Amino acid sequence: MIKICNGEHPSPGRLHTFLATLIICCADHLPQYSQEPCGNLMIVDIVLPLVLCFTTISTVLLDHRLQDRLGSVFKQASFRIRDAAMMVVVMGIMVTIMAFVPQEAIQVLVLAGFSFLLFIIVYILLDRWYLAALPPIGFVWLYLQWWNLIFLNIFAITFAVLISFYMARLFSWKAVTVFAALLTIMDVIQVFGTGYMGTSAEKMIQLRLPTLILVPTFPSKISGYVGLGLGDLFLAGLLSIQAALKYGRRTGILSAGTIGITFFIFEIVLLNYPSGRYFPATVIIAGGWLSGLGVHSLLETIRQHRQ
Repeated sequence: MIKICNGEHPSPGRLHTFLATLIICCADHLPQYSQEPCGNLMIVDIVLPLVLCFTTISTVLLDHRLQDRLGSVFKQASFRIRDAAMMVVVMGIMVTIMAFVPQEAIQVLVLAGFSFLLFIIVYILLDRWYLAALPPIGFVWLYLQWWNLIFLNIFAITFAVLISFYMARLFSWKAVTVFAALLTIMDVIQVFGTGYMGTSAEKMIQLRLPTLILVPTFPSKISGYVGLGLGDLFLAGLLSIQAALKYGRRTGILSAGTIGITFFIFEIVLLNYPSGRYFPATVIIAGGWLSGLGVHSLLETIRQHRQ
């Protein structure tokens, strides 16, 4: 959602997936700060689309670089279409629950989930539990003692990339397509229908949890920041990694690029013609991904005709 303001490694079990789901649904929002138009000038922002694009490209490149290490842990896709659908249902239920849960409980759950994810991924990569324990300790210490907007953005991007790594190989191509479609539908319902996504998002912002990135606009200037939810960053990374796994790294990068371009266009519309305080960015992410696949298909057709 958009807001404009060689030992054995632990295999991905149901507890791991549940905590990752918790993190995603906690962060699936893009809030929108209200702003005053700059006279008759069109409001344009390139910062947030560039952050989204470069983060997604970096996710694809890092996943490709670490594919041997990650592939040894996630040997085959374990999510079927039914599992993907159930995951979206659980996410929707949890978003609804979080709208009524006290902030203190949400804070503890999200910090625990993020710390667990940091430990698991670092342990998979380094194979040393004492080294894997350092990032979670550092994260919690920074959050409690030295937290600011820079750290919030750094950790939000870090967690989005890590969740993308963690979840990408659990999905088959069909399962990830169903997951993206159902997640988009759920996001629209929870934003425009129930409003619970917005309520949950406000709690996250008040708690200063790294569940979204907040950046100023440029070249146009508005009051406050524009923001993108960690869940939307995750979805962009997940879909682009899947495109890279199926069609090659270039297609994954192409997907990231079309997601960034699509987001840039839609953000201009939302900044100049705001439709409300929140907008489900999964619609934009999924549309950008489909555009990338369309461009890939067109280029393949042209190449085959030339041959």
